[in-house]
Formats: sequence, C-alpha cells, structure tokens
Amino acid sequence: MLTSCIEDGFSTSPDDCPTFSVDTLDMGVIFTEQPSTTHRFTVYNRASKGINISNISISGANADLFRLNVDGFSGREFSDVEIRAKDSIFVLVETTLPANGATVPVEVTAALDFVTNGVKQTVTLAAQGRDVTRLYATVLDTDTHLRAGKPYQVFDSLVVAPGVTLTVDPDAEFYFHDGAMMVVRGTLKALGAQDHEITFAGDRTGYVAADIPFDLMSRQWIGMFFTSTSHANELNYCHICNTWQGVTVSGLDAPDDALPDVTMVNSRLRNSGGFALETYYARINAYGCEIAEAASGAVLLHGGEHVFNHCTLANYYLFSILEGPILQFGQINPVTDDGSGRPMVRADISNTIIYGNGMDLSHGDLTDTAVTLRNCLLKSDGTDDDNFINCVWGEDPLYYTVREEYIFDYRLREGSPAIGAGNGALTAPAAAVDRYGLPRGATPEIGAYVYTENINQ
Repeated sequence: MLTSCIEDGFSTSPDDCPTFSVDTLDMGVIFTEQPSTTHRFTVYNRASKGINISNISISGANADLFRLNVDGFSGREFSDVEIRAKDSIFVLVETTLPANGATVPVEVTAALDFVTNGVKQTVTLAAQGRDVTRLYATVLDTDTHLRAGKPYQVFDSLVVAPGVTLTVDPDAEFYFHDGAMMVVRGTLKALGAQDHEITFAGDRTGYVAADIPFDLMSRQWIGMFFTSTSHANELNYCHICNTWQGVTVSGLDAPDDALPDVTMVNSRLRNSGGFALETYYARINAYGCEIAEAASGAVLLHGGEHVFNHCTLANYYLFSILEGPILQFGQINPVTDDGSGRPMVRADISNTIIYGNGMDLSHGDLTDTAVTLRNCLLKSDGTDDDNFINCVWGEDPLYYTVREEYIFDYRLREGSPAIGAGNGALTAPAAAVDRYGLPRGATPEIGAYVYTENINQ
C-alpha cells in the first residue's frame, strides 16, 4: 500500500517546472570584504510527478561572488537535481563582496538559472555592498573628529581617553561587532541633527527570521559606558540600540562646573538586554528622548541629579519577561541607601510619558524624596500630591506601537490623552521641537513626539 502511494515517475513536460518562494533573493546591505549571513529560499515542485532540474548555475559578471548550497550540497553548478511530486528543496546563498570605494551601498546582482525540461527560469541574487572603516581595539588619545561617509565597524572596543574629546558629525554610523563596546573616559560630542541621526548599533544586517530584522534584536554588542572621569557629553539626535547593557553613566568624580555628565536631545535609546539607560550618581539632562525596550527596565537612576523633559519612557521588550518597572530609582530614600554617603537622587521629570508593559515606577510613593513628576502621563492609577503635580493617571497614550507586529513607534494616535496635556511653561528650550522638527507650541503634547495626523511609518 505504501509503494502504491509514491509516484516514482518524472515528468518531461515543459509545463511541469519548479516555482520559487522569491523572484529576487534580496540579501540586503552587506559590509564588504567579510562573509555575509546565509540567506535561503525554497524551490517547489507543484506537479503530480517528480521533476528533474537538469542544471542549476549562476551567470553574470558577478557570478563568482556568490556561493551556493542546493539541497544540502555545496558547489558552483549542479546537475540532475530531483524533486519528488509536491515536495521542495532549499537553496542557501552566501557572498563576500569586494570593496567598492564608494560611501554609499553599491548593488551587486547575478542570475541563478534553473533548467527543467528544456525551460530556463531565473532567480535574481541581489546584495548591496557597503565599504566600512574597521576599528580594532582603538584608543583615541588625542582630540578626534569622526565624519560621516563610510560607517565605522568596531571590533573589541572604541575608547575615548581621559581629557580627550571625540566629536562626531551628523549621519555618522558606528556598527559594533559581537562583544564590542564604547568606553568614554573623556568627552563625546555626538552632534546629530534632524533627519541626520548618528547611529550606534550592532553590525548584523538583514533578518533574524522572516519578519524580525536584526534592528529589533538586543544583545548584539555590549553597550556604551561613560566613566566617572567623563563629563559634558552631548548626544544630539543619536540612535543607540541592540546592546547588552545600554548606556551606562557613572558620575562619581563630578567636577565643580555643574555641567551635566550627559545631555541628550531628541535621541533614541532602545533594545537593551539590561537597562536602556543606567546611571550611578550621574547628572543626566534628557530632552525629547525616547528610551524604550529593555529587559531590566528602560531607566535606572541611582542617585545623581536628573532632568527629563518631554521624554517617552516605554517598554514593550520582545525577548524575555520584563525584570522591573520602566523607571526605577536607587539611592532615593533611607530604605535604598547603599551606604556610600552620597546624596539621594534628585529628579525633575516633566511633560513625560511613562507607559508600557509591566509597572511604570519602582516607587509609587515619593513622599520625602527629591523626585518630582509634573504634567506626566503614567500607567498607574493614582492621585496628585507634592511629588506628582498635574499628572494624567491610568490613561493609555495610544502609541502606534503594535508589539505583536514588531512595530515600535511611540508617536501618538488620534484621541491620545497626551495630546495638548503638557505644560508649555515647562518646555525647555532644548525640547522646543521634537525629533521630526515639529514645534511643541504653547499647549504641547506630553511625551517625546508632537501629535500629527500625517504619520509615515
């Protein structure tokens, strides 16, 4: 009976040819002179009999740049590849693209040809090669200016020595290899601008799975550390993502100039395996920033002096159970005193949204603390007091975020209770416009983003 169910014959009809899961295998942007990740597509036999693909080969000027594995066998060319009726095989493709001398990605294509029953079919192989400047365990011991153009791919570490200033231009891109980190012992001036963000991200491109790009994955590189000797740092229009430990700031050696250790304007910190922002006795000023998606919680403020104005603190982290509230405090009252003898945390948080999965605050009662939230939207149900002033309690801000569809957009939908609920008198000059250049006005939105009906996701 089993034998009678298997059709061993092979069709010779030109009408019985394979079909493919893609017409073009787009391998995305690949850094030149290093192997790509493996990309895959499926070859189907929809016919009621088996088919014999007499030849599979790559053609075109760039044919030698691509490597194949067909149904488990590696090679350059394949003959007599059989697919049983209603069955399929996988084709795996890799490439290593040569340097091209350009500052923008250069597309490279080749044709992967299949000949079956005299009929030729083609799947296009496409990749975009991008040259990078590779930095290996680099220590900057003199003032340095890094400009946009070729991205910087960092291996092991990029360190700014004490007393040294690193200035980074708008549109500059830093991609960190697995296990790499950035350590700032001096000063970082990352001066991005509207529509010209500076990127600090992992160096993996493409997709983890069909619908999940590596852009959403945390734990691709260790993170960015500002040590106790680092002061007066600026992160303007920066995008920092894909880290193990996010951005960590230690402010133990604060000078007497009273400048913040880190000032962030219209920046995004997201996708961390720990905290997105973790601070110890530091001074942080954050204006118009989005801080989101972190396993441990979006922000930890352990002691120090902080200003958060028109920020969105959220957490819809994908890859594990959340370990703590969105905004957490340490060294905030005698119960949390770590014995260091240093002052308790002082924080002025205004026109800010704190809303996402899990709890919003680690301390719901801020009595006798130096933490004040004014005109903030909170997930918790509560009432105003001396520490919570004119707040919006227990209301969904109606983000565009849809976690199940991998959309993480913290702008506001129509009907959001955050629209027009801010206090314009509290808007700091540094937060006068949002990341998209929209002015906040006299009755601003709570959160990082000005409401607009014209959303291009």
